Amino acid sequence: MDPKAALIRKYENRIPHKLLHELKENISERIGLERLEKILDTIVERYENSQVSAGEAVGLVGAESIGEPGTQMTLNTFHFAGVSEMNVTVGLPRIIEIFDARKEIKTPMMEIFFKSPYNTAEKIKEMAFAIRETKVSDIVKEFMTDVFEQKLIMKLHTKHLEDIGMKAADVGAAIRGKIKSISINTGTDTIEISAKGKTEDITQINKIKEKVRSIRILGVKGIAQVLPVKRGEEYIILTAGSNMKDILELKEVDAQRTTTNDVHEIASVLGIEAARQAIIDEVYKVIEAQGLNIDVRHVMLVADTMCVSGFLQGITRYGVVREKTSVLARASFETPIKYLINAALVGEVDSLNSVVENVMINQPVPLGTGLPGLVTKVK
Repeated sequence: MDPKAALIRKYENRIPHKLLHELKENISERIGLERLEKILDTIVERYENSQVSAGEAVGLVGAESIGEPGTQMTLNTFHFAGVSEMNVTVGLPRIIEIFDARKEIKTPMMEIFFKSPYNTAEKIKEMAFAIRETKVSDIVKEFMTDVFEQKLIMKLHTKHLEDIGMKAADVGAAIRGKIKSISINTGTDTIEISAKGKTEDITQINKIKEKVRSIRILGVKGIAQVLPVKRGEEYIILTAGSNMKDILELKEVDAQRTTTNDVHEIASVLGIEAARQAIIDEVYKVIEAQGLNIDVRHVMLVADTMCVSGFLQGITRYGVVREKTSVLARASFETPIKYLINAALVGEVDSLNSVVENVMINQPVPLGTGLPGLVTKVK
């Protein structure tokens, strides 16, 4: 075995594999054994110094490190110029949205990457039309209803139809597939819909009109708006609205790089590990945009706390707080009577293991990570 490789191998249990891998990739082949050993010793020393010492209150330090700069964040929404509906929530509202693990976020959006040759300037417009959700209401110039004849006449935008590469007959077929008991006649730029069979309900044609308006004829459900953007040498698409499951099924999409800002969607499509990474990435994106400097390890700690149970939980009274084993800790958070009554009914015992309940009964607080508990009491 090469003596350098043998020397590096000796340090395998003392240095993380990732650091060793980086060392192997960046080290010069001409380096001497003595110099290499010195470098490895320095890495060991720095690695051990960077570890949290036992007894460090990591949660408290993390909360302070995120909370203090968090109070200086702006409360605003960033708007993409020239495109309606393309807003992005940034700053404190976005941080709160992520840490609360909200199911419905204000401005869901995706970054869609494409495989070659679909990521070129020529193809990207075509891809944008294929992805953006087009409803019947988007291509209709005018709706006319005849209540007595129970007829609905739609005048179509011929230019819009050309852009998406469809004819009136295709739109008619899409409508027929979604609504039963109607008859359809299509012209070059008009579609006439009438209800089958006579009915006493004069509002029926208006009901049909409302159904017809929302029928999707092209694109991916939920993608309301698209914006092609040049990123380096390739073009990508930013979207307003998110539907990761359906987007990843498209053969032109590069599934390894495509992402959404909806953490719940990532958790359901790619799993809890991906959701944890998404929380870290999304929070860090906000922090960097605000020009703040927070160590990533504090954010990682919060992400771990949210995902440790195997599914996503917010830092709220319905999420992480509800999971606390201590009755008094649960009672200290906004709804005390409910928790105290429920605990009394089943005879719950509180072993006073964490911070809040010890503060409540005026005892020393058990703080710190990795401190051993002593079995004997020392006089």
